[in-house]
Amino acid sequence: MSDTFTADEVKELRKLLEIEKIRKVKQMYSHLMDGRDIPALAQIVAEDCVCVFGPYGTWTGRDQIHKGWAEVFKNAVPYGGFHATTNMWIEMTSPTYAISRTYLHDISNEPDPRANPVVWYGIYDEDYEKVGGEWKIKKCTLQFLWPKRMVSDDFPRKMTPTSFG
Repeated sequence: MSDTFTADEVKELRKLLEIEKIRKVKQMYSHLMDGRDIPALAQIVAEDCVCVFGPYGTWTGRDQIHKGWAEVFKNAVPYGGFHATTNMWIEMTSPTYAISRTYLHDISNEPDPRANPVVWYGIYDEDYEKVGGEWKIKKCTLQFLWPKRMVSDDFPRKMTPTSFG
């Protein structure tokens, strides 16, 4: 076994590095949202991002997205709930664009042990674009699955694996 990487392995490693950078953006999304750091949260979306959030509406552009999140969380305490995102599936469609799907478990940690802690179960379908060397969320669509099903007409969106490097 050789200690050097083949050209194909180097190509795969570069792709995996980009995937991990995208994964970090999604992890920061949850941490910043739960910590209620809305100004920092707004910085991880592209300037012209579109967020489709079912009952919360569709927000277009970083400023409107910032205002939307600020309104939703105006009375919320930091870490009053957990925006747990799991099972992230990322497909690189080009060197500067990727699509992903992530499961959402939105959990409240109110102190009432008799209350159902689950706020929402859902699926995020997101597009990511590399802008100025950084990955940004370009489009975010949250498909709400529970307690009431509210999904877009094209749900589930096709996530066919690509052969991009």
